[in-house]
Amino acid sequence: FMSIPSHRVVIVGGGFAGLHAAKHLGNSGYDVTLLDKRNFQLFQPLLYQVATGSLTIGDIAIPQRVVLRKARNVRCLTATAYDIDPARRVVLHEFGEVAYDTLIVATGVKHHYFGNDQWRAFAPGLKTAEHAIEMRRKIFGAFERAELTEDPQAQADLLTFVIVGAGPTGVELAGAIGELAHKTMVRDFRRIQPERARVLLVEGANDVLPLYDQKLRDAARRQLEALGVTVMTQTLVENVSDEGVQVRSGERREAIRARTVLWAAGVRASLFGRILADRTGVALDRGGRVRVESDCSLPGHPEIFVLGDLARMTDARGREVPGLAPAAIQQGRYVASILKRRAKGKAAPKPFRYADWGTMAVIGMNRAVGDLRAFRTTGIIAWYIWALVHIRALIDGSQRLRVFVQWSWKYFTRHIGDRLVTGNPTSTQALRDVHLANTDSQPPA
Repeated sequence: FMSIPSHRVVIVGGGFAGLHAAKHLGNSGYDVTLLDKRNFQLFQPLLYQVATGSLTIGDIAIPQRVVLRKARNVRCLTATAYDIDPARRVVLHEFGEVAYDTLIVATGVKHHYFGNDQWRAFAPGLKTAEHAIEMRRKIFGAFERAELTEDPQAQADLLTFVIVGAGPTGVELAGAIGELAHKTMVRDFRRIQPERARVLLVEGANDVLPLYDQKLRDAARRQLEALGVTVMTQTLVENVSDEGVQVRSGERREAIRARTVLWAAGVRASLFGRILADRTGVALDRGGRVRVESDCSLPGHPEIFVLGDLARMTDARGREVPGLAPAAIQQGRYVASILKRRAKGKAAPKPFRYADWGTMAVIGMNRAVGDLRAFRTTGIIAWYIWALVHIRALIDGSQRLRVFVQWSWKYFTRHIGDRLVTGNPTSTQALRDVHLANTDSQPPA
């Protein structure tokens, strides 16, 4: 392809997989277009820290064009792609269409409410910048509202936080809220005692972090309970409303009154998986992920690659590739290497092999668990490793510095800097109009 400089590579999705593919195709001789509905890459593993005030969105997000500024052959377009035409080889987006010779799709996943999408209005998930800001507004807004009221029941409802799902995201959210209530904000209010907040972690499986080793699950539970988190395992959510959640454990049902319910129970592949299935006939799994070949390409369509969380893939060792950031990054680099080898007339590389260095979950300051390739670890050592790994994984040097400074400040002072309750407050005029309407009074002349 080096002799055909017009060979067009279109990448749909600028997350871990898409951005790393674009970065490694920089100055390769290909004409690369990165198409994403947002103009920035978001470091999703740290979104919960935005939701709980430790970091800002700017600390963990960076415009894709900034990362790719030295790649003169790559252009970034901000638009939502909604269809493809494999016969014409074009991607359709909200402002038009873009033609491709090679297509890379890496559009990730969205929340899965298991057929109860109406719960979304009461239990936001955590996948986007907007989700994190919405969660932050709900969490800190609950404490602020509790400070306003003298009604003990209303205070109790506002100071009850329910997190549904005890995978890594749920555990991290529960631990962070527990730390806020029991350590960070204990002296910041006058009427309420934040440490009296109830943080409930609800999980349908037998234990927290179901995919981890038993010793790590036990350690995680102990660390959560040390932060005041009540762990409710073997408990299913039957309903979510603005008043709280209805749960069932065995034959026992319970209504939990809570004004803040957060969702961390499941994900489903983005709509683009269904689009690919409709247009190419490719098979999807139960979660909507696209089944791909050992080189990440679609069966019968070697010009289309699917990467990251959207792909259902078995690697060269016969193991299923997990939906984790390191796997997406490795796939992005792998497909870029395939295209660069093609451009030089070289044979394709060996089938993709995922380098699994383990998984980690942080529960609070100096509290974490890690199931690493060489060993398992808990407590402060696991927390230090987790911090170093995540700082290193940030794609930009300025991000690494900002996150290091923020974490250092929090570590030594126990203060966090972004408890802002954003959104439009109630209008003074609207409140005045309601008051006058209810009292049938007129303002003085």
